[in-house]
Amino acid sequence: MKAADHPDLSGHVALVTGASSGLGRRAALVLAEAGAKVVALARRADALKSLEDEAAGSVVAMPADLIDRGGLADLARRAAEPFGAPDIVVHAAGINTREVADEVTPEGWDVTINLNLGVPFFLTQALVPAMKAKGWGRIVNFASLQSHRAFPGGVSYGASKGGVAQLTRAMAEAWSKDGICANAIGPGFFRTELTAAVFDDPERAARNAAQTCIGRNGEVEDMDGPLLFLCSDACAYVTGQVLMVDGGFTAK
Repeated sequence: MKAADHPDLSGHVALVTGASSGLGRRAALVLAEAGAKVVALARRADALKSLEDEAAGSVVAMPADLIDRGGLADLARRAAEPFGAPDIVVHAAGINTREVADEVTPEGWDVTINLNLGVPFFLTQALVPAMKAKGWGRIVNFASLQSHRAFPGGVSYGASKGGVAQLTRAMAEAWSKDGICANAIGPGFFRTELTAAVFDDPERAARNAAQTCIGRNGEVEDMDGPLLFLCSDACAYVTGQVLMVDGGFTAK
């Protein structure tokens, strides 16, 4: 999107998890371009520093490990230090262990459910009081094609992403009366670190593209408009929804 096409997010503070790469990194940059101040959270300090440098004062890096659920309330407190309390949160952090059903381990299951489903709830829970006080908030979870369909090697991941769809509806039921809209984006196949195994197989990537209505896989720029819509005043009467940004993959 051109900068002139962006909604104006000046005066808003966004917290983006998983911001070191892929769609999370893109989200942080796009929100900053729209005027928001952004706290970028991920484990890899070097990648976050690169993002911080590129955004030239609009993004502050906050290296952290989300796996420690007990530390999420402190993360929420720290996220408010650079620019004030976040009133936008984008949950782009995620993991896909790709363990087939007969080989799912308790460890793989637990880390997947915790990071993909537990963290978005408990981190948001810690951010909500400030959003309530402002009377305005935007929550954007990341769902998936596997919120709706079963893929090979996707038992724990699919379970977590099916949960994200319902979590989004439950968040809307709980908090939208306070001016907080909770929605989710469901990406199709985008080339990111998380989907490297898919795109490393050209034939598989081509099959996925052919299954969309549009006839191609996603580019990170395809996420800009839907994300900005869900983070702005434009979605004031839209909440509890999963917006599939998948080129029509789930329509076929």
